[in-house]
Amino acid sequence: MKNKYFVGFMSLVAAFVLLFAPDAFAAPKKIVIGHPACLSGKYAKAGEQALGGIKGIVDWVNSVYGGVMVGGKKVPLKYVYYDSESKKEAVTSLIARLITVDKVNAVMAPYSSGLTLRGAPVAESRKMLYMDHGGANNKIFWQGFEYIVQSIGPASSYHQGTLDMIKANDPRAKRVALAYEDSEFAGMVMSGAEDYAMKLGFKIVFKRTYPKGVTDLTPLLSALKASKPDFVIGGGHFEDGQLFNRQMADLDIDTNALSLIAAATLPAFYKALTNMAEGVSGPSHWEYGVTYSEKGAKRNGLQWIGPSQDEFVNLFKKALGKDMIPDYHAAEAGAAVLSYVLAVEKANSVDTTKVRKALGDLKFMSFYGGWDIDETGLQIGHSMVDVQWQGGKRVIVWPPAAQTGRFAYPMPTFAEKAKGKVAKPR
Repeated sequence: MKNKYFVGFMSLVAAFVLLFAPDAFAAPKKIVIGHPACLSGKYAKAGEQALGGIKGIVDWVNSVYGGVMVGGKKVPLKYVYYDSESKKEAVTSLIARLITVDKVNAVMAPYSSGLTLRGAPVAESRKMLYMDHGGANNKIFWQGFEYIVQSIGPASSYHQGTLDMIKANDPRAKRVALAYEDSEFAGMVMSGAEDYAMKLGFKIVFKRTYPKGVTDLTPLLSALKASKPDFVIGGGHFEDGQLFNRQMADLDIDTNALSLIAAATLPAFYKALTNMAEGVSGPSHWEYGVTYSEKGAKRNGLQWIGPSQDEFVNLFKKALGKDMIPDYHAAEAGAAVLSYVLAVEKANSVDTTKVRKALGDLKFMSFYGGWDIDETGLQIGHSMVDVQWQGGKRVIVWPPAAQTGRFAYPMPTFAEKAKGKVAKPR
């Protein structure tokens, strides 16, 4: 009889647990991701790329992955977005709307560091997970926010891979010149490059900034030439990067390597400079052609998730209805969604605090590359890829896990390039 009562009592306890258990046992009907997207205004091009990347990965999660496993069920993702018009005021109001009206489970940040930082306090005040896919400024993570997580690599890491690459290809190279635009972003890149260069044993023989909108770099470059660097790293944006390269050629400043942020990876850079751009390189968050794969993840002891690169490209094209190749804006936004999916599954919950903790414990690889964050949410696991112009084509030369070709080092002199010589690996 006692056993009978005991069994009955335990059945009631089990029923009570199932009824009132936290969301680890109660799967939601859907998981909603919100986004104040930049579909018009000055960030429209990057915003469109991000939209295609997110839509494509949401499609993959639902149709290929089968949904997000939580509470013992596969739950579909839903993507809700509005056009913020690349305006700060619209970003803040839309984040509030997504949280209060659309009842989203997580918010994708808008593109750019400025807009991301502007929206962060709104998400933070509502304890909402805020996925940063387009804000590279380290400053965002100095504010003490608890719920922001970064997928794009931070500004301070932009030239770290470049320095690793040169160290690996030429252990004798010691003298480096730093010349960056005088802006908050480029200054952050410069500071990170300087610290890392010294850590690797390089000697900083030249360090100077130039103003935004500069039209003549001759004085700066003349002083740079006198410092006799083995290689040069710098830049800021497209216009000054193009000027930098052209005036180096005019002044016949030859170095073993030249790496420029923001400019050198763009097709328009080579179109404008033609053969004078041969051998010039630059860092990028992701480039079409990278060789990250499930096998590569296994070799590095990392979990793999998501489509292959080519599958992602097709998903992106389908999402936008355009025959367009995705760029890094699309890739990093898609990777942010993948990180959220893995974190929800790891936490077995959509509770913001639990998912944020799970994100802090995640390390994985996707078509975008590695992913890992520090305690502030800053991205530390994703390596920039370095692209170099070789024979008029962009070749991914670093890191080894992503490269499509070897680094051409040293690059041809400007006199050799004027005669038609192109950059070729030795």
